[in-house]
Order: sequence, then C-alpha cells, then structure tokens
Amino acid sequence: MSAAAAAGVAVFDLDGTITRADTLAPFLLQCLRHAPWRLPRLLAALPAALRFPFDRDRGALKGALIHAALGGLPRARLSACSERFVARLLRHGVYREALEAIDAHRVQGDRLVLMSASTDLYVPQIAHALGFHEAICTRVRWHADGRLDGRLASANCREMEKRRQLLALIERLGPVKVYTYGNSSADLPHMQLAQEAVLVNGPSRLRRSSAAGLRHVRWGR
Repeated sequence: MSAAAAAGVAVFDLDGTITRADTLAPFLLQCLRHAPWRLPRLLAALPAALRFPFDRDRGALKGALIHAALGGLPRARLSACSERFVARLLRHGVYREALEAIDAHRVQGDRLVLMSASTDLYVPQIAHALGFHEAICTRVRWHADGRLDGRLASANCREMEKRRQLLALIERLGPVKVYTYGNSSADLPHMQLAQEAVLVNGPSRLRRSSAAGLRHVRWGR
C-alpha cells in the first residue's frame, strides 16, 4: 500500500514497547559472543560514561559504547550478527500484544512506522521482519572502507528528536489520523502529536497522570 493511500499512520517505539527490554546491550553482547578479546575495549567508553551524569548526553554515550565494542568490524560481519540477533529477539523478546496491535493497524490500512532511539545496525531489520513500511532510527558512522566507526552519524532519535521526526512524517504523509505507541516519559513529546496515544507498561507516575490524553495498557504475553 502506498503512503498516500494509508488511512492513518501508526508509529511504534521499539525498546520496552514492542520488545520486553532494551536492545542495545543484548545486541553488543551478541556481536561480542565470539570475540571476547574485544571486551577490554569497552574501557574506551569510560570517559563518556563518567561525563554522562553531568552532560546527560545519551547519544554520546551510546556512540562511545558502540565505537568501543564494535568499531573496526566489517559491514558483512555486523550484518550477519544483526540477522542472528533479530531472529532470536523476535522468537523470545517481543510482546504478543505488540504483534497483535501491529497486525490490527495493518488490517486497518494504516502506514506502519517503527521509530526508535536504537540504531540502524538492527532496527531496519526488525522493521522489515515485522512488516513495517519504514523505520526511523539513530544512524551510526561507517568508514569509507566499509568498516564500522560506531559513533553517531545523526541526532539520537529520542525525546524532542522523535517529535521532530514525527512532525516531518506528518508533513510528508498528511495522514488522516496518527497513532503512537511508547513506554516512557521520553516518548511523551512525540506522542502528544497523536490523536490516539497508547502508553505501554508506563511508570506509575504516568499511569496516575492524564497528561497527553494517554491510553494506558499493560502488555505481558
């Protein structure tokens, strides 16, 4: 179905919304499983970790971790790692209710968009496997020779960056209705743009709040 034909747009967060937990650390461990000698390289991310309580720069910390753990690895090796990671994640790490919600929007004719602060090392593969029309996520740098740098090549797709991306998506597609699914306060800036916003397993302080007209759901299957 073309974007123009979609009745609406359904935008799903990934970590904690579709998946039961965050995905970055498991992905890094999957990639390092057969290369334990690279583990000491994680010490190179220590300066960014020590700065984080002061600068709160999640993007810098994320890029430093990926650069330290995986920097220099060839694209083909990381693609194979991503394939294994995504296959395992979809077998054991996603909420059945999330899959049902995705299917319901597909049947309804909505355009499905996966929007995540996680990176393009694996988010597009997850989107493809789940039948999303497109993925919007944080991008990482590559060297000209096809080896990974790992530091970020885009803004970290979180909080206000997600809102900016959704505004651009709305302008591009002109949907009849926007649906959003998220799981934390970091998702509120973009969820406030939706006509129907669903908070999945949100923290108790948000469940007690009526902010943003959220519909609260509990997913656990």
